[in-house]
Amino acid sequence: MTLNTIKKCFLIFLFFSSSFCIAQEDFRNPNLSTQTRVTKLLTELTVEEKISLMGYNNNGVERLGIPKYNWWNEGLHGVARAGNATVFPQAIAMAATFNDELVHEVADVISTEARAKYNLAVAKNRHLQYMGLSFWSPNINLFRDPRWGRGQETYGEDPFLTSQMGLAFMNGLQGDDPNYLKVSSAAKHLAVHSGPEADRHKFNAIVDEKDLRETYLYAFEKLVDGGVESIMCAYNRVNGEPCCTSETLLEDILKGEWNFQGHIVTDCWALEDIYARHKVMGTATEVAVAAVKAGVNLDCSNLMQAELMPAIEQGLLTEEDLDKALAPNLITLFKLGFFDDASLVPFSKLGRDDVHNTQNITLSKQAAEESMVLLKNADNLLPLNKEEYGSMVVVGSNSGSLDAMLGNYHGISSNIVTYAEGITAAAGPETAVQYDLGSNYTDTTHFGGEWAAENSDLTIAVIGLTPVLEGEEGDAFLAANGGDKKDLSIPAAHIAYLKALRAKHNKPIITVVTAGSAVDISAIETYSDAIIFAWYSGEQGGNALADIIFGETSPSGKLPITFYKSFDDLPPYASYDMKGRTYRYFEGDVQYPFGYGLTYGKFTYEWKKQPAKKYKADETIEFSLKVSNSSEHEAKEVVQAYIQYPEMDRMPIKELRAFKKIKINANGEETVSLSIPASELRKWDLKKGKWKVYSGTYKVILGSDSKDEKLVASFSVK
Repeated sequence: MTLNTIKKCFLIFLFFSSSFCIAQEDFRNPNLSTQTRVTKLLTELTVEEKISLMGYNNNGVERLGIPKYNWWNEGLHGVARAGNATVFPQAIAMAATFNDELVHEVADVISTEARAKYNLAVAKNRHLQYMGLSFWSPNINLFRDPRWGRGQETYGEDPFLTSQMGLAFMNGLQGDDPNYLKVSSAAKHLAVHSGPEADRHKFNAIVDEKDLRETYLYAFEKLVDGGVESIMCAYNRVNGEPCCTSETLLEDILKGEWNFQGHIVTDCWALEDIYARHKVMGTATEVAVAAVKAGVNLDCSNLMQAELMPAIEQGLLTEEDLDKALAPNLITLFKLGFFDDASLVPFSKLGRDDVHNTQNITLSKQAAEESMVLLKNADNLLPLNKEEYGSMVVVGSNSGSLDAMLGNYHGISSNIVTYAEGITAAAGPETAVQYDLGSNYTDTTHFGGEWAAENSDLTIAVIGLTPVLEGEEGDAFLAANGGDKKDLSIPAAHIAYLKALRAKHNKPIITVVTAGSAVDISAIETYSDAIIFAWYSGEQGGNALADIIFGETSPSGKLPITFYKSFDDLPPYASYDMKGRTYRYFEGDVQYPFGYGLTYGKFTYEWKKQPAKKYKADETIEFSLKVSNSSEHEAKEVVQAYIQYPEMDRMPIKELRAFKKIKINANGEETVSLSIPASELRKWDLKKGKWKVYSGTYKVILGSDSKDEKLVASFSVK
């Protein structure tokens, strides 16, 4: 080998060694730790690029091969606003299943479809809003007052139920891969956010520390402990502090006490509210600085993108401040696999066959079946015996309505089965089924379908609300109160229509009510032989309803909210004091209690193992029971365990602390084991400003709803 040859080989070796070393040091190197990769990427970015990446809609960094990305994606009950996807029941309906395992399965399907749609879009070089991987769900605000139009997005009025459903949904979205998030989940809206909807951009929620900790922050803390990737801060103020610049909420509690490690995103244009409507700061630049210093990482508007450079130039922030604020966003992107080869990301092969397939549609139907709540069943009319009903008519404004199926923050599918369609298919070609709209939402005197009802064996009337009558400000454009409800009333036209139908005949009328919140059932109870509360039941609602009516499945939904008799029974809407609200603190009579729902089963409870008599604060309360079904129907029961506290000031009347949904064969029985950590009995000590498990005598109450007491046992905690 000549000297020149040796020199050439040496130079080649140096070149490839250098290239190899550079590659090993690049932020795209998957063998480096995420923190190291983030640090390296930050050194590559200019100040302008860093600021751009702190806005929800950014153009990426072309010179580094980072494509543009829109962080705003919705998946409340299915991939939303993004074309064909499986539409599951609305969130409040999912809460009514009282089945956290089912909720986890639903969220897993949502994230699968999200990944598949993302892969298909990116393959066509489409980087679109609603087609990304960062999902701003779930909504774990407390549905403290039935006037709130957005309550349909929540998991109801109970902190514990909300936390369990929220955890299940979050875990289903994010997946369990040790290296990558399937999608990222954002728990919203931190905090004390549940109306009035019309005033949300300037509202100041006043709440003391006890209600704040025990009620409004409970589920947020559970999801942070569970590893939620993101938290969205709310529009409103809490005790004078705007949520998205709140030292108390963001710095002291979220990051300080709870050690939250993910990224904080603002609700959309919430930062603008701070100076323009809350008027607690003077300029947009001042707000941007305060947001960064409070811990906000991502802005759902362009305010930070516009104002952070002036803040840097004025010496109000440093580039180090930007790096600290941007780093959590980059960590999320690394966790999603944005900078890795597709071969390393386990979800990169999901595609068209994973979207809205047979299995996903079947799951949507199951979720709808388990969510519907049977409120009345006079003389055991249901389930129907098909042989006894040769003709029937399906009527009502919502019997063929897509809105009544979809709820808000919804997707769209190519196979939405309305209630009229589901009943018709299930009744079969040998049954004479007719359809008539029957009434609209306002006319109380002109109706259709009366003659058909009079001459049919059975009437199924689908009435109630839709998401244009209750929902988010702007979306519920026919709501009379900025998206909120002014009263509990079903549209007067629907009540008048049912009354007219009943006046025509004495044949059975099954009334199906759609809504995302409590309504006045007493107004229609007299005219209905059976009443099913269907919520906004998703794309398979029609088939699910048919299965319940014809006995293919037993109804098993339970109310995740209290059905009050009147808003007059409640404190003022703007009050966030929990006294007199929800089953935990309301002492009056109600239409239907929290946890209520009839079934075709007939259940009895018997102790297998009662709780011990004494516990320490660090022990776990364990017990078991035998549940028997003495009916001829296979049915599902939700065993609900409530705790009654020692008699002390501001203790709840009782509080859900465990539940389990079980399927029991006809004339069968099952053993159910439940446990409650004694630490879960803690309450906030206002005087000392910390949590405390109070000594005293407690009761565990087991039943089918919050008013039911099938089994009771006492124990003490010291």
